[in-house]
Amino acid sequence: MPDRAAVSRAIALALLAAALGAAGPARADLWAYVDETGKAHFATERLDERYKLFYRGPTSLDVAPPAAAAPVLPPAEGAAAIIYQRVADHPNVERFAPLIEREAKRQGLDPALVRAVVAVESAYEPAAVSPKGAVGLMQVVPATAERYGLAADARRSVEQKLKDPATNVRIGTRYLSDLMERFDRDLRLALAAYNAGEGAVERYARSIPPFPETQAYVALVEQFLALYAPPPPPPPPPARPERITIPRLRSP
Repeated sequence: MPDRAAVSRAIALALLAAALGAAGPARADLWAYVDETGKAHFATERLDERYKLFYRGPTSLDVAPPAAAAPVLPPAEGAAAIIYQRVADHPNVERFAPLIEREAKRQGLDPALVRAVVAVESAYEPAAVSPKGAVGLMQVVPATAERYGLAADARRSVEQKLKDPATNVRIGTRYLSDLMERFDRDLRLALAAYNAGEGAVERYARSIPPFPETQAYVALVEQFLALYAPPPPPPPPPARPERITIPRLRSP
């Protein structure tokens, strides 16, 4: 059985490669590392010894116009389909499916979108904590949770409460739903705000901020969304032409 941390690293880096290969070119280097929780971190320069040169040459680090559709791999094609099979084997995918379905629908979100966010944010590990203090399945920052009424008590801190999957997904979906409304249902802007904060998106004229991690994050979530989205219904069978009856000629 492969180590789950190694699988998480393979998932994050291979999906990033797919995202980079699908977009328009620009010259830049991309440095990356994946922490012990499975969360990927990106930069255009080596910030410390943890970062390794991941990609050199044409990349997709330029910000796409807000209205532009992000390139994604079809569910049945390319490396993303293989990676999806690895993610699907994680026991927590099935374990948390009812919770994600319930909270997504309660907030008017596509359950496939919430599943994609959970996959990219935490690799389905409810105890994941990022170096910036984001916690749980949807990597909710304690300050955000407090905005939605979550408070510490004598027994548990806000951080500890956010490790409860039900609490984490309830607050994470509320926040994502509010971001969708704030940014006029623009999915890419909402995802960018979920990663970098709504203030950053506003500061860059309601566009995706020029942060490599945020741009890679949006691409990764969209990759998973393409994989998790249910297939379109088959086209209806062609309508049978109406039978026309031609009257028989009468004998003169």
